[in-house]
Amino acid sequence: MTFDIDLVMALLEDAVLAWDTPAVTIISQRDGDPFKVLVSCILSLRTKDTTTGPASLRLFSLADSPQKMLGLSVEQIEEAIYPVCFYRNKAGQILEICRELVEKYDGKVPDSIEELLRFKGVGRKTANLVVTLGFSKPGICVDTHVHRICNHWGYLSTKTPDETEFRLREILPHKYWLRINDLLVTFGQNLCRPVSPFCSICPLYDFCKRKNVVKNR
Repeated sequence: MTFDIDLVMALLEDAVLAWDTPAVTIISQRDGDPFKVLVSCILSLRTKDTTTGPASLRLFSLADSPQKMLGLSVEQIEEAIYPVCFYRNKAGQILEICRELVEKYDGKVPDSIEELLRFKGVGRKTANLVVTLGFSKPGICVDTHVHRICNHWGYLSTKTPDETEFRLREILPHKYWLRINDLLVTFGQNLCRPVSPFCSICPLYDFCKRKNVVKNR
């Protein structure tokens, strides 16, 4: 069957209704604050949503702006965000970013990918997520789920998430740029899992070439 991205995205929209929304998206929907999106995205790296959400809420209850965050010690931040993965490193990173935001950006998170990439530890995934969720500006956030699933489909053939992002910028209709990450993260966490995806019950079975899928259920 020909790969119809419009139909695939429509099927995804229906499928994800059965599952929880990603934690960073929930935070962005609740507050619409780019700073909270940035910090929660940092916390989410290598960390499950069930840990990211509560950790973010604990931290923001103590400090919800760069200025207030600088009033906390690194130990206080560590305690608030534990047990996110690499919590000690992330606590120091958050303070460093807050210091730079206050000193160079008047305490406001920049709204461009290029500026966000200047911050230590902020990669393209985080920068795109802040731009899309925090500012509703065009961007394509590509994490391991987006990279893996788009390649499974055969929609593209890339070797890294960065390659996937730039290829999607060429072929993915603009109307899906803001949604593809949310959809595929949710889809990848629940059905199209990294190890042994549930292909037998997948609504996209007829569209997917299952490239590099070694074992499935």
